[in-house]
Amino acid sequence: MLETIKEDDSVLDLGCGNGHFLHEIQKRGHKAALLGVDFSLPLLRDAESSGGVEFREIQLSKLSEYSNQLLITDNWSLITCFATLHHIPSHEIRLDILKTVKNLLSKDGKFILSNWQFLSSDKLKSRIQDWEKVGLSKDDVDEDDYLLDWRSGGEGLRYAHHFSSEELFTLANQVDMRVEAEFLSDGENGKLGLYQIWR
Repeated sequence: MLETIKEDDSVLDLGCGNGHFLHEIQKRGHKAALLGVDFSLPLLRDAESSGGVEFREIQLSKLSEYSNQLLITDNWSLITCFATLHHIPSHEIRLDILKTVKNLLSKDGKFILSNWQFLSSDKLKSRIQDWEKVGLSKDDVDEDDYLLDWRSGGEGLRYAHHFSSEELFTLANQVDMRVEAEFLSDGENGKLGLYQIWR
């Protein structure tokens, strides 16, 4: 994927975490703007320690409120959102984020996103928990919303929405974009990440 990014493409990474993706682009002699946004201050501090790329603390669920702050360049050539959108609760909020992405992209810009396909793993399916653990019922959440136990760095619970390919095609259409390509990657079975490229 890195090979497809031109040195003059401006790149906005939503849910950038520790900034690894943007730093990899930078190492290739990138010349255009690189901006990563995330809500996690500890991860952003790790990202900034490498220098050379700009990072900002932003709640992705309120992306539309911050859109003017993200235009540090003309509209973006590429916006990425890897393994992040599925952790945003509410169809309406996800749709608002995607509308903002569309508005932030340049005319010929593209949006690359990946979403967790945890239902394709028996191991991950076994981690699905009852909503009652957090005082909710299935009626309180959207269809295909799940609660999973999380064991990385301690024990906890994590919200995740399971996107089907069809749902993502519908969302792209709702924000006046089209899906240009789709593929599965990541994980032991190579099927834990559903990637799409939108224009």
